[in-house]
Amino acid sequence: MTAERHALLWLRRLTVTAFRCYRSATLETDARPVVLTGPNGAGKTNLLEAISLLAPGRGLRRARLGEIQRHSPQENAPTSWAVAAEVVTRDGPRTLGTGADPAAAGNDNGRERRLVKVDGDFARSQQALGEIVNAVWLTPQMDGLFREGASARRRFLDRLVYAFDTAHAGRVAAYENAMRQRGRLLKGRTPDSAWLAALEETMAGRAVAIAAARREMTARLADACSVGVGPFPRAGLGLVGDVESWLGEMSALDAEDRLRDALAESRAHDAESGRASQGPHRSDLAVRHLEKDQPAELCSTGEQKALLISVVLAHARLLTLDRATAPLLLLDEIAAHLDEERRRALFAEILELGLQAWMTGTDAELFRGLDDEAQHVAVDDAVLRRVN
Repeated sequence: MTAERHALLWLRRLTVTAFRCYRSATLETDARPVVLTGPNGAGKTNLLEAISLLAPGRGLRRARLGEIQRHSPQENAPTSWAVAAEVVTRDGPRTLGTGADPAAAGNDNGRERRLVKVDGDFARSQQALGEIVNAVWLTPQMDGLFREGASARRRFLDRLVYAFDTAHAGRVAAYENAMRQRGRLLKGRTPDSAWLAALEETMAGRAVAIAAARREMTARLADACSVGVGPFPRAGLGLVGDVESWLGEMSALDAEDRLRDALAESRAHDAESGRASQGPHRSDLAVRHLEKDQPAELCSTGEQKALLISVVLAHARLLTLDRATAPLLLLDEIAAHLDEERRRALFAEILELGLQAWMTGTDAELFRGLDDEAQHVAVDDAVLRRVN
């Protein structure tokens, strides 16, 4: 099997400039998985974050643009941060770039703006990235995903939906924007009822589309998860939410009408509480450990991590088989808390699916099972060195 085997999406070149600890660095790769090893603080996770910004959204750290900027007292007038890549797709190579808008950085209003380029031309929105790159990640900060609030689980599910439906990101953004505007109007002494009605109309339409996409993704993913991957636990998935349950009982148009009426009726309550009382912003992803018939939040930390890996691998398998494409898989410190059997199963699945997974760790020995099936890069103080 060649280095480029049957990989469906991979980075051939990654360049970061003024990005966190990196002044400037370029890494050229082939289609094999990439293993980044080095001490804590060397810059491994920063590279994964850079790759995550080649897809729509705020990246794996959900950082503000200004937080990404490299700052060094030895450097005068630092260049605005940027990430550029040559991406190999099933339709051929594409070039992507994103970074902070240097003009916006000097505005007095403090607003940040992110620029996107595709094949050398500026794109109107980040959605252009999603039409080329799908990226899914697991980080140590996500180990508590099943114990924390529902918002993190919604973002996780939406990231999985984006891979199948690039317009989903725009619908979520439009819904949240309309909801914020409605909230500001309700705080006023005499809110404009016509404007409120228009915003609630927008919210209802977007909400039903969001809920429908999440329902479809959850159902398909539940089927894929039921197969399981070796020693990883099988995960049961479901959605909890008003709009999602309505779609199981009525048409989409009737669900829109019901939500629009509910929003109109709850204006006084929502003005007092400061948030909309119904809508997909309150939905939750429910996950169970099927073998133990136990909710994920009651499982051990190790079992929860294994469930997350199982879901992500099932999603990658589903996307590869259904769309003849694949996500970039970003796995931060993934091997440290897996036993040898699960490490080997994870590596085997990545290789079988032909994914370019980017994995980090402090101990290179944990990735020994990959050997030449992966490309190994040593990272030390923001310096990259190919090991093989």
